[in-house]
Amino acid sequence: METSAKVITAGLHIVDILGRPVTEIPKGQGLALLDEIAMTVAGTSAATAMNLARLGVPVSTFGVLGDDHLGRWLAAQLALEGVDTSGLRVDPGIPTSATILPIRPNGERPALHVKGSNGRMVASDVNWNSAPEAKHFHLGGSLLLEGLDGEPTAELMRQAQARGMTTSIDIIGVPGMDYDALFSGTYTQLDFLLVNDEDVMLLSGEKTVESAVETMLGKGVRACVVTVGAQGALYKDKTGRTFRKPALAVKVVDTTGCGDAFSGGFIAGIVSGWGVDTCVEMGIATGSAVARGLGSDAGVTNLRELSEFMANTPPLV
Repeated sequence: METSAKVITAGLHIVDILGRPVTEIPKGQGLALLDEIAMTVAGTSAATAMNLARLGVPVSTFGVLGDDHLGRWLAAQLALEGVDTSGLRVDPGIPTSATILPIRPNGERPALHVKGSNGRMVASDVNWNSAPEAKHFHLGGSLLLEGLDGEPTAELMRQAQARGMTTSIDIIGVPGMDYDALFSGTYTQLDFLLVNDEDVMLLSGEKTVESAVETMLGKGVRACVVTVGAQGALYKDKTGRTFRKPALAVKVVDTTGCGDAFSGGFIAGIVSGWGVDTCVEMGIATGSAVARGLGSDAGVTNLRELSEFMANTPPLV
């Protein structure tokens, strides 16, 4: 089935179960009372696709779910958000990937994770012909995608660029891996590395964000777009263009999904033909909006709301 999708996302699809505020786990069978518990769409492919759909960008997502209640719920929620889910394959032999997140009062989020079905995704799960109008391909969740990490990722990027698409990737920061062995073939096919400050330093082996960005550009990445928490985001590309954009002043409730939302906002700007400075501002605003509530779906629901949020929220200084 063909779709009119302008963006293809692929990779992690996760169900998050979140509770807040959690100051400690009770001993034994003790009880702790929380203010709220939520179940949300999550994952660096699924949550990015959700934010793109909310911003009015037609999007198809590809990944693997288990044949279980969580998988059916996740597919249904994405469809309700307007995401084309026909590319989600069901694998009956493994559970849907899921995470329990006890959210601390300051918004931090330790994770208890089941890897599950995401590790079963392979390159052939991406059906390019189903979205012939797609302009951008985003792979979310590298280093937790066992069937894709390495040469399959590079091949997906080559196929996307051969179809005239721009490309981006976001990773999950798993330490202790040979990142160059995994991604040396990918970097030269990559238009945008969309990661946070810790992850760009992990990939590069550098100790500062600035030197890490230089190293990644030297490896072949065309542009690095790096979120740096309360400092906003840093952009630098191979032409030498570089700038920073400030974070927005919001009361942080939970940082879950902020990076995925940043990716969604940034990519929405790219496929709309906006300048990269505006794209970065869109990413920051989308991520900041999510931080105000619990879970990846706590952000704005449409482009009009996001525009009002950007206009009415001062920068963090």
